[in-house]
Amino acid sequence: MMSMKPQDPKKIPRVALPADARPDTLAVREGLPRTVWGENSEALFLTSSFVQPDAATAAARFANEEEAFTYSRFSNPTVMMMERRLAALEGTSGCIATASGMAAIMLLVMGLLKAGDHVVCSRSVFGSTIKLLQSEFGKFGVQSSFVSQTDLAEWRAAIQPNTRLLFAETPSNPLTEVCDIRALAEIAHACGAWLAVDNCFCSPALQRPAEYGADFIIHSGTKYLDGQGRVIAGAICGSAEMVEQKFVPVMRSCGLSLSPFNAWVVLKGMETLAIRMREQSARALQLATWLESQVQVARVYYPGLVSHPQHALAMAQQAGLGGAVLSFVVRGEGAVAARANAFAVIDHTQVCSITANLGDTKTTITHPASTSHGRLTEVQRQAAGIAQGLIRVAVGLDDVEDLKTDLLRGLVTL
Repeated sequence: MMSMKPQDPKKIPRVALPADARPDTLAVREGLPRTVWGENSEALFLTSSFVQPDAATAAARFANEEEAFTYSRFSNPTVMMMERRLAALEGTSGCIATASGMAAIMLLVMGLLKAGDHVVCSRSVFGSTIKLLQSEFGKFGVQSSFVSQTDLAEWRAAIQPNTRLLFAETPSNPLTEVCDIRALAEIAHACGAWLAVDNCFCSPALQRPAEYGADFIIHSGTKYLDGQGRVIAGAICGSAEMVEQKFVPVMRSCGLSLSPFNAWVVLKGMETLAIRMREQSARALQLATWLESQVQVARVYYPGLVSHPQHALAMAQQAGLGGAVLSFVVRGEGAVAARANAFAVIDHTQVCSITANLGDTKTTITHPASTSHGRLTEVQRQAAGIAQGLIRVAVGLDDVEDLKTDLLRGLVTL
């Protein structure tokens, strides 16, 4: 029988797990203790509010003098189970779930920054992240500079006296550029700033940015955490102290909340996360290797390939795996022809799902320049390296030979 420390009656109880429980165990066990009914699958609490035993207790709980569930905009058992599980997998003491991945980035900036503060961000990040930082927060006086994902000198040169946050996404979407997390953490901390890393492509199954010095880890739970394209979700992982001090107050005021049902779906998705990531990474490597041999393909972007510029760094940071997302450029003279060729390859597919989402067990295919990065100007797209001939494939669990045949249908027409 395992001995446990006495539970604090003013704290929400923890699951009785060994202190040295490994990630695969945490992925299926961490959360909240079972209810009195003894359920083996985590309970789903679909309620907007929670009944309190008396007015005095309600007052204490709403004043944060006692930890308990009060209102699902900022405290719900199912959501907390998902938060605790993700924090355990990322190796952080705290996590706060949000309505989407973009809501997580919004909460990050609202919780940490004010008018006049400055952000240094990779120009290779997801298009909506660029728009949010530059256009939306720019209206409220938060300044931003965009730099090369991989050039540490550019990051250093962009630092200003008012720099408070460095933001990176590794691997990046869709060019799979890999940044040196440890080096960026050193740059950030040397100037008194925080480092936030979007870990959407790798998930904690392959990469744990906190181990390299990142202060905050951003997730779109919509992707690999769910793993089957069912719900929209997001999260910020970091220290429990920062979550409580910086993000919970904003959540209570703004309501960027994750619904309990979506949290439950992501919670269950995390149980198979490591298995899926290993298998999908293996299939992505096979497909990327095959694409490199196709004459109609000008270039393949995939960290698992030796030809990738940051291959060695990726293997060191990503548990020796390249992840499940790859991109490739089809040949074509000029932007118009390249775009037409990319569309032809996509439109000839019969297995791949034509959708801008990723992280699904079903392989997805998209044209980034007109979807995920479609709201950017052409100048911004060119700066981010998003060519009109670029196609992104998020490899699922389809048979790799079927995927090769599927892409070949369009490639042979070029």
